[in-house]
Amino acid sequence: MTERPEGESNRGRFVVLEGVEGAGKSTQARMLGEWMEACGIPFTLTREPGGTEVGEAIRNVVQDRPELSVPPETELLLYLAARTAFVKEVALPVLERGELLIADRFSLSTYAYQGYGRGLDLDEVRRMDRFASGGLAPDIYLVLDLPVEEGRARQKAAGKREDRLESSGEGFLEAVARGYRELARTDESVRLVDARGAPLEVHARVREVLRRELPETFVICKD
Repeated sequence: MTERPEGESNRGRFVVLEGVEGAGKSTQARMLGEWMEACGIPFTLTREPGGTEVGEAIRNVVQDRPELSVPPETELLLYLAARTAFVKEVALPVLERGELLIADRFSLSTYAYQGYGRGLDLDEVRRMDRFASGGLAPDIYLVLDLPVEEGRARQKAAGKREDRLESSGEGFLEAVARGYRELARTDESVRLVDARGAPLEVHARVREVLRRELPETFVICKD
């Protein structure tokens, strides 16, 4: 990872878990939080969109209401509105205290889902996201890399009802997955993590990447 600019060395670290539906983000976020507790590292575990009252309300519209017909541009603007509240109310206070912030999704989801998946102009999506986020960028994105069909099979086996994004179809989800892999090739803050196998196996891979990329934070954590 790149060195931080002078003056930001006391800011907390910001780690984001990303991936296609069924890749195990929520499970890995929880396991990462348990690891941090065992290490004695102060942290906040949250999700985005969400983490704030307005963010959870927007999440209900854009994800939990599959019957709604939402144009891609509207979808983008709703996600960005939730992001602004998340940054101001959750992310910045945690990071300014010098603590670790672990989030289930952030800006990379917008690039993958609304840029690659919905076909919106990626440069414009990035420009709008910079405004909404105030330019805040995670120290590292961990993209849980899993074939779309395997993720859908996991969700079906768990009895999970499809949300509005998941019900957009196989082609949409495949475009999102391709987007994540392309972003991993072009963005130095993104790392792919093989999400196949049991949760503990994937968690071990997550630990390995964090120790390698952010040693000053995670090297003290033992197995």
